[in-house]
Amino acid sequence: MTFPFHRFANSTFACKQSSFSTAVRPLVGLLIAIATLIAMPGESSAEETNSSHRVLSYNIKRGYGNDGKTDLPRTADVILKLKPDFVGLQEVDERCNRSGKVDQAQWLGEHLDMHAAFAPFMDYDGGRYGMAILSRYPIEKTESVELARGREPRVALAAHVTLPDGNKLTLVNVHFDYIRDDTVRFEQATKVREFIQSLSNPAILLGDFNDTPESRTVQLFQDGFVEADKPADDSFTFSAEKPDREIDFLFASPETQWTVKTVDVIDEALASDHRPVMAVLQLQAN
Repeated sequence: MTFPFHRFANSTFACKQSSFSTAVRPLVGLLIAIATLIAMPGESSAEETNSSHRVLSYNIKRGYGNDGKTDLPRTADVILKLKPDFVGLQEVDERCNRSGKVDQAQWLGEHLDMHAAFAPFMDYDGGRYGMAILSRYPIEKTESVELARGREPRVALAAHVTLPDGNKLTLVNVHFDYIRDDTVRFEQATKVREFIQSLSNPAILLGDFNDTPESRTVQLFQDGFVEADKPADDSFTFSAEKPDREIDFLFASPETQWTVKTVDVIDEALASDHRPVMAVLQLQAN
C-alpha cells in the first residue's frame, strides 16, 4: 500500500513513516483476524440460535377486549411486542358483522408481516368463526383436522413449514370444547394426539384446551411430548383480569428433540379474556 506522503516537505519524515507502517502492518492484520474470530459464533451457538423458536398461544376473543371494545390493532400490538416466530390464535373471526367484516387472520398477518392460515369452525354472523396460525416462515400446506362436535363444531388447524435450516415443522392449533363434561373434549384431544403421532417430523401443539393441568385431556399429552411448563407462581391464563386457572398450553413432540428454554404468561389484562402464553422452544439437531 502506498500512502500519500508526497505532500510532506520533509522526505526523511516520510521515509520513517513508511518504515513504521511496514512494521505495524502485520500486527494490524493479526488484530483484525483475532477480532473476526471473536465476533464469529461457534457452530453450536449458530445451531442453537437457528433452532430456537418463539412460540405464542393466544385466545384473542376476536379482538374484543375487557373494556367492551373490538380493537384488533390493540391485539396486533400485543403480539408485535412479543416478537414471535409462530402464533396460534383462537376465537378468530373472518368477515363477521360483529367484528366489522374484517378478515382477522389476513389483517393480522399483513400488519405483523407474517404468513397467515385460517380454519373455520362454522358460519357465523355473516362470516365464519374459527382459528388461525401466523408464521414468520412461509406456510407450505395446511390441514383442517375435523374433531368431535361438542357445544360447537371444532377442528384442529395444522400448518406445515420448512425452517431456515431445512427442518420440517408442523404447528397444530387447538380450541377444545368448553362444557363442563369432558367427554367430547377428551375425544377431541385423542384425535389430535393421533394426528401428531402420524407425522414424520417434529410438531408444536398449542392452544386453548379449556381444561386444567390435572385433567385427563391435558394429561394425554404428558407421554411422548414435552410441556412448556409455566412458572409455578404465574401459571394462570384465564381470566385475563383476575386469572385463577391454567387452560392454555404448549407442547412439543417428540420430546427427545425439544428443549424448553423459557415460558412466560404475559401480563396483559385488557385485550382479551385470556392472557397470552409465550415459550422459547429449541429443536435439537437430528
